Amino acid sequence: MKIIVHPQYKTQENSILQLVTDFFTEGELIVKGDRNIINSNVLRDKKVNIKFFQKPGIFKSIIYSFFRSTKAKRSFDYANYLIEHSILTPFPIAYIENRNRFGFLKDSYYICQQIDYDFTIRELIHDPLFPERTVILEQFAKFTFKMHEAKVNFLDHSPGNTLVVKKDSGKYEFYLIDLNRMNFKNLSIEERMDNFKKMWLSKTMVKVIAKTYAQLSNESEEKLQSILLEKTNQFKRKITKKKYLKRKIGRK
Repeated sequence: MKIIVHPQYKTQENSILQLVTDFFTEGELIVKGDRNIINSNVLRDKKVNIKFFQKPGIFKSIIYSFFRSTKAKRSFDYANYLIEHSILTPFPIAYIENRNRFGFLKDSYYICQQIDYDFTIRELIHDPLFPERTVILEQFAKFTFKMHEAKVNFLDHSPGNTLVVKKDSGKYEFYLIDLNRMNFKNLSIEERMDNFKKMWLSKTMVKVIAKTYAQLSNESEEKLQSILLEKTNQFKRKITKKKYLKRKIGRK
């Protein structure tokens, strides 16, 4: 077993290990997916989330064991990068990797602080009458611009992966989650607009995002609106086609 703990939590390493040991018998289940499970528990007096990454297949096990960082390590490293650049994400506490005697990855865990949030971007996307919708979208565009300026290309920048906390005086905070798919580079304006495509934006939302982003980037609002609308529609067509083909195959 390999455990890496953030310096702020180093004195709690044994307690962290105990949480992982008790993962399947204690705590509150938050998400149970095909590949990952997320539980909530308490570390001393703070709520934490523990994400369990199941044993990968043979091919991916070789990749994660010898050629690429595990999802748990990437989640931890990327969270630290975001915080260093003043981009909000649940505070990274530790990650753990379990390997067999030959060095092949068995499973891994990522532990972070739990955020008590008010809603996700998903609720905003699907409800045209959501309170302060335009204000939130404008602030979300500013948040994403800041992320891009920090050279972050968040490959899973989708509605469910941004937690939103409402603050006083009409201010909102945005926290990124599910961090293991990112890359870091200077992003062109095309790549920046492409990064919004998974948000499933309506034409009205595209206009709000493009206008705010244009003000920050000194780009033409019309240009950004055109690129963003194209990227969004391409993604929607791709997903719609994929769903259609799956239904068609399922009928046979």
